[in-house]
Amino acid sequence: MDRPCADELLEALGEFLEQELLPSLSDLRLRFQTLVALNALAIARREVAWGAALEEEDRQDLALLLGVEAPLHDLMGLLAQRIRNGEAPEGTFAFLKAHIARKLKVASPRYLERYR
Repeated sequence: MDRPCADELLEALGEFLEQELLPSLSDLRLRFQTLVALNALAIARREVAWGAALEEEDRQDLALLLGVEAPLHDLMGLLAQRIRNGEAPEGTFAFLKAHIARKLKVASPRYLERYR
């Protein structure tokens, strides 16, 4: 594997922003924007680490729920269509709950932990 990998680059950037740049900022607007950037980097690191695996979990669960093998985007469209038609398969709520939990694992794991 080539180094540094994407996660290592994102980690180094986050450390620079947090340890070098942030303490030197007196402008409150810039401090806030730097904190937002740090949060975005944390999300990007989780996406790099878990994104593909979580999407595959979604695809497998949804294929099982719908009884169809297809790419995730197509399966999500099919589920949406069935819901709109009033034909949501049994287990739809459980799938959607797991789907949202997987999304929160990347976007906001602290929020997810608070409500488990």
